[in-house]
Amino acid sequence: MPTSEKLGLIAGNGRFPFLLLDSARAHGLTVVVAAIREETSLEIDARAAADSAIHVHWMSLGELSRLIDTFRAEGVTRAVMAGQVKHTQIFSAIRPDWRLAKLLLNLRSRNTDMLLGAIAKVLADEGIELISSTQYLEPLLAKPGVLTARTPTANEQSDIAYGRTVARGIAAFDLGQTVVIAAQACVAIEAMEGTDATIERAGDLILRHHDPASTLSRSLTVVKVAKPAQDMRFDVPVIGLATIQTMARAGATCLAIEASRTLLFDPEAILAAANHANIAIVAE
Repeated sequence: MPTSEKLGLIAGNGRFPFLLLDSARAHGLTVVVAAIREETSLEIDARAAADSAIHVHWMSLGELSRLIDTFRAEGVTRAVMAGQVKHTQIFSAIRPDWRLAKLLLNLRSRNTDMLLGAIAKVLADEGIELISSTQYLEPLLAKPGVLTARTPTANEQSDIAYGRTVARGIAAFDLGQTVVIAAQACVAIEAMEGTDATIERAGDLILRHHDPASTLSRSLTVVKVAKPAQDMRFDVPVIGLATIQTMARAGATCLAIEASRTLLFDPEAILAAANHANIAIVAE
């Protein structure tokens, strides 16, 4: 029987919403899903058809009033955000309703943190608390240490140290959370395109411009960090199997992430793929 306790789920794209959904149901919660037409997989409807404790409501980006009305009608007082909403969608494809338009006009700057923080405040004012998704996914948070069979080499360790400095600097400006390093030179910095696209771009740059006589290493080290004041209610750093597969294609040999602040989706598959590709993964 469905429990009387409900959790709102604002679902973006990818597998994140489904992992959150599974965990919330395992905790006995009824889940009210705000599925974003531009992002959420149609698979969510199939999950709802098979489970009466999953209620799906489809809405478009920008329909903040509809989101609030839906959660209030369902009796939701706590909600989580899970799954990516492409930055390009947020700032170009969005068609705001009157409530969101008013919010956007009052923003000091249009970065993602500012926007999502403002939305969280509006939800709180309506009696809906936005909580961290990691509350239900704590077992997926990266543990400290070397996670793979191979330990980073001395050169990779140097790239990690340099990359963390650069990544934390750009993350402080909400520009992205990932940098790709080769021989202590920054090859690519994440912007709106996302982690995997940044790695692909770095691989293309090295391949296209690499001189066999150059001292610049062909191998790449990927460094992903949380923001200095990371709000774990949204934009949680995430690594999935696709990231490892992208690294292997791009010639990246090492991945450095932040322990206890980075989610690993399907850890066993991630580590198996990394070991197969001889990629080192370290969490600090």
